Amino acid sequence: MRILNARVHSLLDVAFALAFAFGPLVFGLGGSPAVVSFILALVFVALAATLWWGRRREAGTVAVPHGLVELAIAVFLAVLPRIDGYSPGSPARTFVWSMAIAVAIVWLLTAYGETRPVIGRAGQPAPRP
Repeated sequence: MRILNARVHSLLDVAFALAFAFGPLVFGLGGSPAVVSFILALVFVALAATLWWGRRREAGTVAVPHGLVELAIAVFLAVLPRIDGYSPGSPARTFVWSMAIAVAIVWLLTAYGETRPVIGRAGQPAPRP
């Protein structure tokens, strides 16, 4: 069930960027988990910017490559505790797996590549610029 459109998805990208930027501070993470989190915050800022720019130029869709990047991020976050050796119950492992689940849920609920007509006043389609 794909229910998230481009506008909601761009807001969630910004929320993910903020979560990855402030997550290490809230959870008290340092070292490689903090570095990975800050890099992912920058990636989500870039994704939100490209989505915003695409919405300004097109009919308001979330591109399929955008979805592939988010899927890769979710998979990377899911295997990161095993790769980097986070101990069970550590704050880093909890934060990374929580974010992996959140990114995966947003990926599952977003309608990538789907165009929806923009409705103007009185139920009429909005004019194209």
